[in-house]
Amino acid sequence: MKKYVLITGASSGIGYETAKAFAARGENVIITARRAANLERLKAEIYAAHPEVDVVIRVCDLSNTGETIALYDSLKAYDLKAVINNAGRGNKGGFIDDDLRRDIDMLHLNMDAVYILSSLYARDYKDVEGAQIVNVSSIGGYLVVPGSSLYCATKFFVSALTEAIDLEMRKGGHKLRAKVIAPTTTETEYEQTAHDSNEKFDYAARGGFYFTAKQMADMLLELYDSDATVGSIDFATRGLKLSEPKHPHL
Repeated sequence: MKKYVLITGASSGIGYETAKAFAARGENVIITARRAANLERLKAEIYAAHPEVDVVIRVCDLSNTGETIALYDSLKAYDLKAVINNAGRGNKGGFIDDDLRRDIDMLHLNMDAVYILSSLYARDYKDVEGAQIVNVSSIGGYLVVPGSSLYCATKFFVSALTEAIDLEMRKGGHKLRAKVIAPTTTETEYEQTAHDSNEKFDYAARGGFYFTAKQMADMLLELYDSDATVGSIDFATRGLKLSEPKHPHL
């Protein structure tokens, strides 16, 4: 039976490049996001470079709990080698100035969807050799960034949840591994969506170093290939630092 890697938030950025990186390894991928046209473009790119790879599209709004559960249910016929929970977005502005409706949608997307897909997958694949969950957090999941308080809180959730899942799996003698990667500034649509803007953000003009989405996708696969639980950025080398859980536990 064919195996597949499920990648959320695949319509752009890290998710888009991660799907291409897995496909380059010959892995079949299931790509999901809201923007069908972007997913079709990604599918065409993958087929052009790797015609032997199977690409399955699922259009889904992961800020909607019902759609998230339905997405997983629709994949029961597929053997999922891994789940990459990449979908998420940020917000910008003071805590009392944020748009409440947008913030609630962000909470659903950044936390609920990650929990639901991680939980459902772990229940089904906890004792399957090689099964993995890789959740995309942020440097904001390990420190607080003023002006992005709620976003950081959602990423603290992702980091803590993932580390706890991995600890439970190992203590319980299960085969599934859960891993979390914490990117720093990456050239994606993050700034554009965080500011609810139609204009593409110029990362080079802002100054300071940043990573491309492809670089971050390559780091995600480096974490995937490792025995580590956490992948964070080593600012001295600008490479990936692999480590055991960062959150203290009993």
